[in-house]
Amino acid sequence: MRRTRLTSEREAELYQAVIDLVREVGYEGMTMDAVAARSRSSKATLYRQWQGKPQLVAAAMRHTASVTLGHIDTGSLRGDLYQVARQVGSGAEKDTVFLSAIGHAAHQHEDLAAALREMLIDPEREVLNALLQRAVDRGEVRPDAAAREFFVHMLFGALPARKILEERFADQEYLIRYIDAVILPALLHS
Repeated sequence: MRRTRLTSEREAELYQAVIDLVREVGYEGMTMDAVAARSRSSKATLYRQWQGKPQLVAAAMRHTASVTLGHIDTGSLRGDLYQVARQVGSGAEKDTVFLSAIGHAAHQHEDLAAALREMLIDPEREVLNALLQRAVDRGEVRPDAAAREFFVHMLFGALPARKILEERFADQEYLIRYIDAVILPALLHS
């Protein structure tokens, strides 16, 4: 029996079905038919809610993300960045593997890349840029600091880089050391 009404519970089940299918068969192998079958929904329901596969996958990733930064404001740049490290580091292993796989698909499918930017990347970038702007407003970082432009790149570049270079995930401890050794000196002295 197929269900068509999407309660928040049903939506969560559907999103988990999408994530599970992407893990099992990859982005290319995942189909709307397979999602409909796995989630006991109709394809019409899926297309009514989401424009297509890229938007559905991005929405599922946003919903099931182990980390969404939300509003962080501890009153200091170091405190804010440590909070980011705790949040990001707690899901580093799970998220790094999945995002690496979906990242490859995003290089092949511009519509997926656009959906990921809109639903995942841009909202997190806005949170981080607001965090940095508060540090500028408090006088912790100079408005013309050269490293401001590269702040988000530095922070999130550490995640895949550590896995590639050391075969280890960027956990909380690593990220806090990275913040103290790389990000803060770059922001405070550039």
